[in-house]
Amino acid sequence: MSTTTQQMSAERLFHRFLRYVLSDPAEPVDANLWASDVVIEVPFAPGGMRRIDGRDRFLALAEAGRRALPVRFEEVRDVVVHRSVDADVVIGEYELAGTLTATGQPASARFISVLTAGNGQIVHWREYQDTLAMLTALGPQSG
Repeated sequence: MSTTTQQMSAERLFHRFLRYVLSDPAEPVDANLWASDVVIEVPFAPGGMRRIDGRDRFLALAEAGRRALPVRFEEVRDVVVHRSVDADVVIGEYELAGTLTATGQPASARFISVLTAGNGQIVHWREYQDTLAMLTALGPQSG
């Protein structure tokens, strides 16, 4: 596979991920998006898990977490995809915007994600979140 095709594959996976974020939380997670041995990292997450190993573990956590989120994501804004010198890696910047389900207030936060693709799936996902914006929007229930 050529470098351009690999990068486009990684970029397509990134955009597929963004569609997944906006999908109905009651729907199952797109298992085919993630490699069986995927590694998910959120280095600056406040407490909780900062690393998840394996698709099965991730899917179990993601499905429960999506249903429990106190926000309904409605839009992904300001999406920028940067190609890496590694053809299997893309860096995506984006802002998630939505509505807090308890209050009806709008909220948004910015993210940067580093996606590594392999065989048409995400094999590694590292996400950097604007945790201050998230904690501010969610208030006391986020602690």
